[in-house]
Amino acid sequence: MMERRYLKRKEEFKEKVLDLRRVTRVVAGGKRFRFRTTVVIGDEKGRVGVGIGKGVDVAESIKKAKFDAQKNLMIVHLKGGTIPHEVEAKFSAAKVRIKPAVTGHGLRAGGAVRAVLALAGVKDITAKCLGRTPNKLTNALATIEALKKLKPVK
Repeated sequence: MMERRYLKRKEEFKEKVLDLRRVTRVVAGGKRFRFRTTVVIGDEKGRVGVGIGKGVDVAESIKKAKFDAQKNLMIVHLKGGTIPHEVEAKFSAAKVRIKPAVTGHGLRAGGAVRAVLALAGVKDITAKCLGRTPNKLTNALATIEALKKLKPVK
């Protein structure tokens, strides 16, 4: 009998589950529970994506969110370990300001913004959430909007 060896393909993206919520839908018989997951994926070389997935169980929602994040991948224009210029963006109630920093400064950002920037491959940066919302999903999407506004270095 022939032995088959399957090599597991090395995953090129790292992932981080940002948010996991139980959401409900009220129906005639009561409440139906599902899970909504927000996942950030990135290769730490300038590609990053945020995805949302819903499912009956947690594993299913994470799988769907990863697939959605891969569909929403974007390329971040980096200048060394930082970004070329300061940028500010808003998504829903979330507002984010991202400033470049010198080498060795480190990644100074909090929460969802930090996760998105780290997976994008940014090493030195200062970021601040200016909106009052603690919602990780909207803060992550505001960060993505800010990164979309970046212009490449000439």
